[in-house]
Amino acid sequence: MILANGKLYDSRQQESILSGLERRVLQTLAGPPLSSEAVIAAIDRLGRRLDRGAFAPLLAQIEQADRYLSQIRPLITRKALEYKIQAELGSDAVPCCTAPPDGLPALTVHPAPLGVLLHIAAGNVDGLPAYSVVEGLLTGNINILKLPQADKGLSVEILRHLIQEEPALTDYIYVFDTPSEDADALLRMAQLSDGIVVWGGDAAVSAVRKFAPVGAKLIEWGHRLSFAYLSGPQDRQQDWPALARHIVDSRQLLCSSCQVIYLDTDSTEDVHAFCRQFLPVLEQAAAQGPAQSLGAAAELTLRRYQARVERAITGSVSDSSRTVYDGRHCSLTACTDRELELSDLFGNPLVKALPRHSLLPVLRRQKGRLQTAGLLCPEEYRADLTGLLVRAGLNRVLRAGEMSDSFCGEAHDGEYPLRRYTRMVNLR
Repeated sequence: MILANGKLYDSRQQESILSGLERRVLQTLAGPPLSSEAVIAAIDRLGRRLDRGAFAPLLAQIEQADRYLSQIRPLITRKALEYKIQAELGSDAVPCCTAPPDGLPALTVHPAPLGVLLHIAAGNVDGLPAYSVVEGLLTGNINILKLPQADKGLSVEILRHLIQEEPALTDYIYVFDTPSEDADALLRMAQLSDGIVVWGGDAAVSAVRKFAPVGAKLIEWGHRLSFAYLSGPQDRQQDWPALARHIVDSRQLLCSSCQVIYLDTDSTEDVHAFCRQFLPVLEQAAAQGPAQSLGAAAELTLRRYQARVERAITGSVSDSSRTVYDGRHCSLTACTDRELELSDLFGNPLVKALPRHSLLPVLRRQKGRLQTAGLLCPEEYRADLTGLLVRAGLNRVLRAGEMSDSFCGEAHDGEYPLRRYTRMVNLR
């Protein structure tokens, strides 16, 4: 399905739509700029329709739809969007006159959109492709969205209804369900773009770099790794269940999901003791959380089998270095190494010892890939450990149950999207 000119088209019409896309883009760029107020008003009205039950059939396809709505709804109110612009752009949101020292001539600094953004979206978060476009609209950009294969139609419907709320957005939103293998179509979209926003792992980013035209700004929102860090006595009645619910509810599929549970210890026995004590808590969360699909169970089995085969072939890590504590629809794997890595997902985190004096050298081996740390510790430890984690490269240090929560005005992977989608123009 394709969304262009405010209408839905069959995917087979991709060629004819792409052929006329440059002409339409140039016409739009030649016209008056898009008003952020028009965008905010349209999104706010769409949120009110959401409250009245709009998109209910599509939302029914999402696991834990109520929890999803409770997370996203506060971010699309008028107040939240206005706050987002102010937080991310600050004084750069409006033109201003500079005041150079020593009587040097002043300049007017004027914010402007990059122009055309190509969004190559990932499918690990429902609705994320549409929200990426919203960020492009807030900065006045024309947006071309390449949908992920896993999209269930929610993003197209959101954007189609957004255009209905504000017809002025018609020429600022184009959505294609182009397969990633269609390199020719992606290249044609990229050649129209001033910036390419790519969500995904190393393979996706590498592929985009190969066809990104010279001069196009490459804006990477790559995959990140997150973990929980447990130090000192914890509140096992609240902190442990909160961490378990996060692991189960996120299915460990998000960049902010806990992949490894690190313990502030040198003792392997402490790791095994924790696994024995935490497993019943994780099992209880798994029993109350979303059911594990057949596909998820099959993927987990394949992952474990592949890991055993790789260890047998390479001989680099013996099976005795990892002990699996199996639970019902979940597991914990006690490891003897300290590396931050991807877990088996779907409620199956790794558990490792990482004393605080080794925290920096271990985490720095993943610099550039770190995102969220869920810190469980006594309050008197929190400030020192938070500072250490920030110096290691973490961009978010949160409570255990908040690791995958979204917050109004927060940065994304340590950067503000609206700032990256904007350029500053000097005028005299």
